[in-house]
Amino acid sequence: MNNVTSLAIDLAKNVFQLHGTNAAGKVILKKKVVRSKLLETIINMPSCNIYMEACGSANYWGRKFEEMEHKVKLINPKYVKPYVKRNKNDMNDAAGIAAAARDPDMRFCAVKSEAQQDMQSLHRIRSLLIQQRTALVNQIRGLLAEYGIAIPQGISKVRNYLAEIAGDTKKLSIVLIECLNMLYDNLNNLDEKISFYDKRINILFKGNEVYKCLATIPGIGKLGATILGSALGNGSSFKNGRHFAAFLGLVPRQHSSGSKERLLGISKGGDTYIRTLLIHGARAVLLWLGKKTDNQSNWLRDLIARRGSNKAAVALANRMARTAWALVRGNCDYDPNYKPTPTKTV
Repeated sequence: MNNVTSLAIDLAKNVFQLHGTNAAGKVILKKKVVRSKLLETIINMPSCNIYMEACGSANYWGRKFEEMEHKVKLINPKYVKPYVKRNKNDMNDAAGIAAAARDPDMRFCAVKSEAQQDMQSLHRIRSLLIQQRTALVNQIRGLLAEYGIAIPQGISKVRNYLAEIAGDTKKLSIVLIECLNMLYDNLNNLDEKISFYDKRINILFKGNEVYKCLATIPGIGKLGATILGSALGNGSSFKNGRHFAAFLGLVPRQHSSGSKERLLGISKGGDTYIRTLLIHGARAVLLWLGKKTDNQSNWLRDLIARRGSNKAAVALANRMARTAWALVRGNCDYDPNYKPTPTKTV
């Protein structure tokens, strides 16, 4: 194992497959390691490049291996699949990771820090609670509709109605009121939990200058700034702003051949949650165009006239993502009247 310069690891829950090669690319290590022995095995190896699929637990193991002075690179599982030969098993998967790592055009992911994962966990839990609250409100609407009661749109309308009918047996039966009171308690409980995570995100937002800088971009509030900051890190994982926008699925899909180019709708790859926040934020910006005269507002008005508001919202979301990368990478402030310097063609 002393001659291993590149090590591919197929991650699993209990048994990990190692695939090591030397400087000449020759396979010199094929080994299965149980979870309890993995760190011990890696720490006894000389510093090398470690490659893993960017899947569950990859960031945790990546941080552990980096502490041992190894260089860790993660690969999107979709990019590994074409390199897996014949049948799928742990040994072939590890060999596929090693083959993908040797591709000179391969794109790698950076290992997320614990702070980045903490912020993303807060957002994921908050999003789950909001989904549960929406499902609960829809359930209440459906139950009341069976009794001829139609509640206007809005969670607050449902909340106010449940508060009013508590104990009122003239309109509804005792059995249904007991059920609705229990659902009302669940709704209040979800509201409290969502409020807790909102406050927690707000505290982390106030203590981070990068988040505050990102929040100055129109359409990116505290939620957008915190999740974008956690996804970007220092921005070094992405070659430029367009690569970050492509990572979020905000660039067109292509189905081109020869001299005929076909650009389709956006690819919708990457993180759906971040892409949704950006597009909703872009729609909010469009609502407030008014009589603004900055460069972006003028561009948006022309774009809406040519392509419509929906495409303009997606185009603005793309620009927001690219601007966020530029601010993080360049450590600068947002300028609404900034004009990029045109490049000269030779």
